[in-house]
Amino acid sequence: MACRLTGRREVLIAKTIGSDLLSKIRDYCKPNITVRSVGYDPQTGQLDLAALKAAISEETAAVCFQNPSYLGFVEVQGHEISRIAHDLGAICIVEADPMSLGVLTPPADYGADIVCGDIQPLGMHMQFGGGHAGYIATHDDEAYVMEYPSRMFGIAPTSVPGEYGFGDVAYERTSFAIREEGKEWVGTAAALWGITAGVYLALMGPQGMVEMGEGLMSRSRYAMRHIDRIPGVRVPVWKAPHFREFVADFTDTGKTVEEINEGLLDRKIFGGKDLTDEYPELGATALLCVSEAHTREDIDQLTAALKEIVD
Repeated sequence: MACRLTGRREVLIAKTIGSDLLSKIRDYCKPNITVRSVGYDPQTGQLDLAALKAAISEETAAVCFQNPSYLGFVEVQGHEISRIAHDLGAICIVEADPMSLGVLTPPADYGADIVCGDIQPLGMHMQFGGGHAGYIATHDDEAYVMEYPSRMFGIAPTSVPGEYGFGDVAYERTSFAIREEGKEWVGTAAALWGITAGVYLALMGPQGMVEMGEGLMSRSRYAMRHIDRIPGVRVPVWKAPHFREFVADFTDTGKTVEEINEGLLDRKIFGGKDLTDEYPELGATALLCVSEAHTREDIDQLTAALKEIVD
């Protein structure tokens, strides 16, 4: 979408994006779009602005980063990143966790032109490969609206006072109208999950999402504070605020993440994702996560189990 809008064929993406997601992005973009990674600050995990300035050019269509990142920390340089992108005519794209938007600044407020993400957290239960859909948002700009890669519906008043109708928006850009030249991809399953997310958000309401976000941040903070007290374990790795995920460094324990996860599984606990292959420069690290379903007792149980394993 960004490449069609700018007429350019290069995208810069923060290295702290998940390898699975990056692999899928590369699949969709090749062979016509070049995807390049931009490094991060080793102390904070934040996007390396000097590296971004060195990499960006007038060939760059977009700069993309996650917030919160795949590694859990909150990217606090949104204004600077979007300014660097805009100064060279590039688009700023933010992949944002919708669960965080009750407590974190909306990406549009720090310069994002396109915001997208996964809506699985919004009331969707996991099943056999399903329970997935996404969202995309931009400013109300016709140039962007005409490039949306999804079907859109609008609301309008009818001739009956107080009555409203729904209909396709910009139908002429879809595959229904122009077949293989269309820009959208439509999936029935994704649309049904969109209804699920809509119901979840309606039930939660704005204040519910604020409370959810605050609860998640307090849970992750509690978990990080207590796990960090275990000898040989360093949590979090990054000097930055975190939302739901965080990286734990087990290097000084002398044990591998695989060994630690096996010990946790013996205690009926699923351990964190092993980051050893994705981020070898971080040592023996794992990506841990808390959710709204976890209680204080759950976190205490995890902490006690980790302490037993590394002692």
